[in-house]
Amino acid sequence: MATMIEPATADRFDDVQHALSGGGDGASCQCQWWMMRNRDWEQTTRDERTGLFRAEFDGTPSPGLVAYVDGEAAGWVRVGPRTAQQRLAHTREFAQKSVQPWDDPSVWGVSCFVVRREFRGRGLASQLLDAAIVAARDGGARVLEAYPVDTAVVTKRVNDLYTGVLSSFLSAGFREVARTRAGRVIVELELRPS
Repeated sequence: MATMIEPATADRFDDVQHALSGGGDGASCQCQWWMMRNRDWEQTTRDERTGLFRAEFDGTPSPGLVAYVDGEAAGWVRVGPRTAQQRLAHTREFAQKSVQPWDDPSVWGVSCFVVRREFRGRGLASQLLDAAIVAARDGGARVLEAYPVDTAVVTKRVNDLYTGVLSSFLSAGFREVARTRAGRVIVELELRPS
């Protein structure tokens, strides 16, 4: 299995769409859940979310990374400045417990993973996380924060694991900074000194 992970650039938008369509809620969400507040989310259609997502591919930094397995788009991870991911700061459990200032653009968030059903169980999410760490560091992030699920504490459907699994983040060197509720954790990785 040859795996390649690349930035999600405009010429890879259709590949990301393929990765999002392989099971779960990615195709309908268009990775916009964290990008807008709930009242705005409720007022958008899937087509509108697709348009918003496509517009992100023309900007810098890239909104995330796409994984290819043997040439097929197989997975996606959103990684970028946390300030652009509006819902994070307006989610009470994160807003009250994060130790990083919410207006600091040097704090990046890795907030969403999608792996097509046929590629699950092969460690692709961990490979995407490793690549997200590199992308954040190369993009100038001081800290990378994430919001995984502790599957040792709670059982969740696969669709509810889109923020990642705690064990993967701990294996990648993240440290737990807060528990927001049973099974939901805030973790961070320092990428450069403050």
